[in-house]
Amino acid sequence: MTMSENHIQGKEPLWLLIEKELKNYQVSDCSDTTKFATAEKVAASLDSSGYNVSKSAGNWMQLVAAITASGSVGRPFIGDFDKAVGALTLDNIKSINSSAWDIINSLGGDWPFLLDSVNRDDVKDIVRDKRVALVIDRAKELGGEKGIRFLLTEGFDQKKIVEIMGISDDEFGAVKAKVDAELAEIQRIKDLLASVADKDDQERIKHLLNENAADELIVEVGGFDQSAVDTAKSAMEAELAEKKRLEEEEAARKAKEAAGPSLDEIDDDEMLEYIENIREILDFAGNEKEIRVMCEQSSIPKALVEIAVSEPDKLDELEAKAEG
Repeated sequence: MTMSENHIQGKEPLWLLIEKELKNYQVSDCSDTTKFATAEKVAASLDSSGYNVSKSAGNWMQLVAAITASGSVGRPFIGDFDKAVGALTLDNIKSINSSAWDIINSLGGDWPFLLDSVNRDDVKDIVRDKRVALVIDRAKELGGEKGIRFLLTEGFDQKKIVEIMGISDDEFGAVKAKVDAELAEIQRIKDLLASVADKDDQERIKHLLNENAADELIVEVGGFDQSAVDTAKSAMEAELAEKKRLEEEEAARKAKEAAGPSLDEIDDDEMLEYIENIREILDFAGNEKEIRVMCEQSSIPKALVEIAVSEPDKLDELEAKAEG
């Protein structure tokens, strides 16, 4: 044996094996007049399991105490214990320790041996094993990618997941790659939030939206309400609309500035000077493109350039008008 006489590595503890054996006996087999005969039968059965019950005084006394307790309570312990363990679910196992203590406290009144420190540790191991079994059942129920993801969140390694789900390493790898990418995105969002930790919530949400963070992750990682995200989006839309309006106004102003004054805005002296320059350009330029380039270089208003290109004869009319 690698441990104490009532604990063997890789085997169920002796007290649990005793209780499982006693479920095969009647309460009448546990009376003061029958308990030793019952103990001999149970001991013989347990001796073959590796525990030296018949020849170990401590183990024999533990067996007799368990039989006596069953006779006093009027039922086998294992029924109560199996019912308590069977009631465990993934939802009500908040932690291994607390769930184990719930069982110990609920049964300890009738079965005080359960309060012994060694037995308490055994109950914790049983609860832990029960939770693992429940996790595996849930994963199989979910099936496919959801089941694989669930096992990954529970800390199962690749070898175990492949075995449980009956999948190939490639199938596992495809899901794991997705999960790794999602975890990386979650970390990216955490880093983005950390970079604007001194800002208010709306500014932090806007920062995430500007960095193309998904709504669901902003809510999940940032701890914001969806309504706050919607509010930030509305504010950003209004800001973008105003920015676009200002940009359009600026573009129009620059275009107007580049085009120069309209015909009505050019005073007579400037008009005469522009027309004189245009006529010189017309004398030298060989085509429309050259006319436009030379007019632009001479800062001639576009309104006059268009006339020079399409209606040069109208220059005489404008010149006469300017001369009065």
